[in-house]
Amino acid sequence: MDAERAYIALADGTVFPGRPFGARELATGEAVFTTTMTGYQEVLTDPSYSGQIVVMTASEIGNVGVNADDAESVDGRVHVAGFVVRDLSPIASNWRSEESLDAYLARHGKAGITGVDTRKLTRHLRDHGSQNAAIGTEAPEVLIRRAREAPDMNGLDLVEVVTPREPYSWTEGRGGWNVPPPEGGAAKAKDIKHHVVAIDYGIKKNILRCLVDAGCRVTAVPARTKASEILALKPDGIFLSNGPGDPAAVGYAVATVRELAGKLPIFGICLGHQLLGLALGGKTYKLKFGHRGANQPVKDLTTGRIEITTQNHGFCVDLDSLPSRAQRTHIHLNDGTSEGLAVPELRAFSVQYHPEAAAGPHDSMYLFDRFTQSMG
Repeated sequence: MDAERAYIALADGTVFPGRPFGARELATGEAVFTTTMTGYQEVLTDPSYSGQIVVMTASEIGNVGVNADDAESVDGRVHVAGFVVRDLSPIASNWRSEESLDAYLARHGKAGITGVDTRKLTRHLRDHGSQNAAIGTEAPEVLIRRAREAPDMNGLDLVEVVTPREPYSWTEGRGGWNVPPPEGGAAKAKDIKHHVVAIDYGIKKNILRCLVDAGCRVTAVPARTKASEILALKPDGIFLSNGPGDPAAVGYAVATVRELAGKLPIFGICLGHQLLGLALGGKTYKLKFGHRGANQPVKDLTTGRIEITTQNHGFCVDLDSLPSRAQRTHIHLNDGTSEGLAVPELRAFSVQYHPEAAAGPHDSMYLFDRFTQSMG
């Protein structure tokens, strides 16, 4: 392995050398970085990372191996286009480990590169913005060309790539080793009182689990499901999930949300937040390098409380484009961008970040209870 050579080449011509691991495939996608220190398997399997080459800022990755329980995609697939690390741990040491990260990526046909100066690469992306890249063992000039030929994230509908083809039901809660018990007893899901239809634009499993724990029976439906078909399921509320790509490119989803608004309580997360903003008549725009990590500070404007949140997005709702009936509820403390909105008259609210965490802090779990309370 040490004799092999690989490169990650950016579309602007910058090249970083390293060594290949995982599948020996050429990979292209948008190069982004995440500041999360733990949870690399959750990153790999989050459908919101579809079409992206993810750079980990933590220095050593792969220490605890991988296992079936920590996959966040409903289908169990790895969704990143490629994976970049500083040091791939030669040992996977954890009682839950079932496979090494190297073998895991190889089995899923995903390319990785180790030995990269990820601090320098992250600073470059911070200063020059996220951009297309290519990973492979080919000559750097070939990789630069492939990066420049890759589709731009602006205008790209990646929801079609990750949304399920058929509806499905979800009944599993978060009960298990990774659930912090409440004071005085073991964690226990609430009695099921509500039926929620979750529109799956690339949903994470822990969102579904959190909905169940909050007292919901969940029916997940594909992104192109019509509003009339959703209402025919007789839900008590509608959930708009996270997902990848440019929200403005998913016009069919915006039209559905617009038609559903005001008929039932609505809760959106990440892409769901952006789609709600678009459905209200607002606009979205691409951030220079986005917010990705499990340590992002957000202020709840209704309470003044500061939450440390998990985030993964490259697009944002333009606050100034929202109608007056849309209230700003949360902002990012690093740059003041939109992190939440609410429209009380429509019984709709959404957040840009991930309150379900996985991995990350649990500061924002209260939002799932807020959703069930809106259903009465």
